[in-house]
Amino acid sequence: MEVVLISLLWGIGAFGLAGYGLAVGREISYVTLADGRRQERRLPLLFRLLLPWTALLNRWTLGDDFRPWRDKTQIQLVQAGFDGILASHEFIGLRLLAPLVLGGFGTVIVFLLAAAMPPQAWFARQSGLIALVLFLGAATHPGLWLAARIRERHQLLQKSLPFVMDLLTLSVEAGTDFMSAIQRIIDRRTLDPMGEELIRVLREIQLGKTRREALRDMARRIDQADVRAVLQALVQADELGVGLGGILRIQSVQIRNKRFERAEKLANEAPVKLLFPLIAFIFPAVFLILLGPILVSMAHSF
Repeated sequence: MEVVLISLLWGIGAFGLAGYGLAVGREISYVTLADGRRQERRLPLLFRLLLPWTALLNRWTLGDDFRPWRDKTQIQLVQAGFDGILASHEFIGLRLLAPLVLGGFGTVIVFLLAAAMPPQAWFARQSGLIALVLFLGAATHPGLWLAARIRERHQLLQKSLPFVMDLLTLSVEAGTDFMSAIQRIIDRRTLDPMGEELIRVLREIQLGKTRREALRDMARRIDQADVRAVLQALVQADELGVGLGGILRIQSVQIRNKRFERAEKLANEAPVKLLFPLIAFIFPAVFLILLGPILVSMAHSF
């Protein structure tokens, strides 16, 4: 009777966890842009499962001891484009909960499986190492995820920058003022990270910020080398009273040249990157295809 009751309780618990996971997995997060539009942002299932429980750690994560960590995390969330979804203290709570919950749960599962196996089995002998790897993986996953999102957003910004610069240059040289040129770019391009940043700059200028302040804030938010160089040039041109058309033309040419140099560098690196798969997979396959029939006929003859 006790075994049946325990099994029933385990079944109910597993069913409840599965239902909670499915409900959370269907949720979609949105960030509200400066013009009121909503843009989808996908959070990992792990984050969505643990996010409601981060409130239990607010007593510590909102304290003064965590202030430097909160400030650094907030900058990273802004760079990744998730500042409207995740607060800095919530992400810190995720980084603390992930090893405690998932690492602890994984450790229990590993040791239960190891106890059910023969002592001489490899899994049973290495259960401690496997549990340590699971704990370290759960501890480092949030930080690695955030770094990957920042890198991905920077790549998208870098990719769209030459086209935006060309459109902005043509519009300004045709006599359009800077604000109207930005608005035209926003209206006629598919919304991407660069479009989101331009929307924010446009709204900040409309709400009273000067153009140089809005551009400086954009460079500080993005913190990407190419974008920062272009924005600094525009800020200097605004401070010196120089016409934007010539500055934009020079920056557009420089961005195009940098893009060509990056493509040339990647092309030169391709043979080196292909060397290992070539040696490890292609040469053995060619060897087997060419010498396989000969070896088979030799084996039959002997």
